[in-house]
Amino acid sequence: MLRTHSFLSTRTQERSMKWLGILGLVALSECLVMIPLTKIKTMRETLREKNLLTNFLEKNNDDRSQNVAHDPKLFLHPLRNYLDLAYVGSITIGTPPQELKVIFDTGSADLWVPSTYCDSVPCHKHKLFNPHLSTTFRLSGRPVDLTFGSGRMVGFLGYDTVRIGKLVDVVQPFGLSKSQFGLEDAPFDGVLGLGYRSLAIRGTTPVFDNLKRRGLISQPVFAFYLSTRKENGSMVMFGGLDPSYHKGALQWIPVSRPHYWQITMNRITMNGVVFGCLHGCQAILDTGTSLLVGPSRMITTIQMRIGARPVGHEYAVSCRYVTRLPTIIFTIHGNNYPVPPEAYIRKVKGQPWLTGVHFHLPQNLQGVCLSSFAGGTENMSQSETWILGDVFLRLYFSVYDRGNNRVGLAPAV
Repeated sequence: MLRTHSFLSTRTQERSMKWLGILGLVALSECLVMIPLTKIKTMRETLREKNLLTNFLEKNNDDRSQNVAHDPKLFLHPLRNYLDLAYVGSITIGTPPQELKVIFDTGSADLWVPSTYCDSVPCHKHKLFNPHLSTTFRLSGRPVDLTFGSGRMVGFLGYDTVRIGKLVDVVQPFGLSKSQFGLEDAPFDGVLGLGYRSLAIRGTTPVFDNLKRRGLISQPVFAFYLSTRKENGSMVMFGGLDPSYHKGALQWIPVSRPHYWQITMNRITMNGVVFGCLHGCQAILDTGTSLLVGPSRMITTIQMRIGARPVGHEYAVSCRYVTRLPTIIFTIHGNNYPVPPEAYIRKVKGQPWLTGVHFHLPQNLQGVCLSSFAGGTENMSQSETWILGDVFLRLYFSVYDRGNNRVGLAPAV
């Protein structure tokens, strides 16, 4: 910390520190690496349009963790529901570089991609990494089995050079798939996790940890700007942040458990009434889902209060009533973060998926809109936990500071 002269008044010191903070952000931005992200149609949307969503959810609704928990070689990520990933960016692996589209996911810590060894149907629809074409590839031989909430990847561990923009990470461990299940319609090739090392495959070092350890980034910080207005314009930033992407000052929140990007939340209110997180709870900031996820009982209460009706495995409301719905306020570290109905309700383009569904909405319904709330977090923790996905993160620019184990939030531009 910079030292100030003792004769400065307290107020002058505070103003000086504020300007030093701003100058620090500018300094960070000079060493910034920015990777463009593209907003894509999610796997859920694709399956819905093909009228395959219900079948997929019923087929994948088994308790995978019970089926495979006995095998110590398996690494379970039951919360990684790839149905709802919405933003992808490009990286390259190998020498010469092979480009792949990945999800930059704060809710996991592994890098994995499909390989030319994969003979599953999902792999036929994606770019495949060919280790034989890379002069820098090294085989580990260690098997990898990653089980997710909506699929599974079975393969092996390898090492190679990974490039993220101008960042060059050599001898980076990553998973190469030999089989993939439940990912046929995934709009991405692989996943690059940005969670803590404790989330990663045992004995491996995640990408961001290597960038930090090798001094490839000026500060152990990354940030997300997720655009609400267009397909392009979203960004993930490494080594600092660009303050032009947010309004007002960043509000810093301590990480309560350095595993996920997990923080303490004070309460959740609707129309001035506290209905969730009554005695405080935990929240996870997760770029790996487009939804707001909470305990099923509380989510059912929200759906009832906003007048959402079940349609298959989802909840729908009439689009004509969206503007009348309440704003939901998440209070975190003493600051309010409103999420208006225009953010948590999304309109569906065409409704072929409604065919054959007993839909109890008014006959004069003008379009169908879906709720972005989902339940299920009671399965991950005994304490009340919420997952704040892209619905929340599109509204608030988010900074992930590994050096100080904290998260920064500010309204996005």
